[in-house]
Amino acid sequence: MGIQLMGLAHAKQRLQRTLSAKIRMASSSSSSNVPKGHIAIYVGESYKKRFVIPISYLNHPLFQDLLNLAEEEFGFDHPMGGLTIPCSEHYFITLTSALNCS
Repeated sequence: MGIQLMGLAHAKQRLQRTLSAKIRMASSSSSSNVPKGHIAIYVGESYKKRFVIPISYLNHPLFQDLLNLAEEEFGFDHPMGGLTIPCSEHYFITLTSALNCS
């Protein structure tokens, strides 16, 4: 009986290590897609596309207008789980291109 309990304890430990490793891999893979100093944003009116932009864009007055629009539309409950901007993809690309040049 003592041997069976030892085997059960070892199996439980291995299972916990496996599960914790999978959880760490899942959390690191989702955050590793976003480089340091950047943020993931979802943009679009019906279909949401994910963009990764520099955090410095958040301070620009034109981008602040988009953030205010997002606050009015969604409050703090964003449907995609991340920051969602309710504007057209074309407008967002034009804006970020202009910010990138300045």
